[in-house]
Amino acid sequence: MAVQSLYFSDRDGLEMALSNPDTMLFQSKAEADARDKVLELAENVALWLEKHVDGISEDLAEKCAMSIAENKDLFARAMKKPELLTEVAAAES
Repeated sequence: MAVQSLYFSDRDGLEMALSNPDTMLFQSKAEADARDKVLELAENVALWLEKHVDGISEDLAEKCAMSIAENKDLFARAMKKPELLTEVAAAES
């Protein structure tokens, strides 16, 4: 029997990673580090949203921030070509 190493982000925590192994346990440290960077970005975006969007709830800010962080490359491209967001949304429907 072989030994296998699995990685997770400390920001997710072990319990959360074990309860969602398909999306929060990784085969490499690099993958876990990438997840950690997404979570760090989401945390900071959520704080920004809470400060700059009147009336937004903490829960909604966190959901929006996670979506933005998970799709940061799309948003970066959309800064140059805004219609890309609607094109992607239409393709996903």
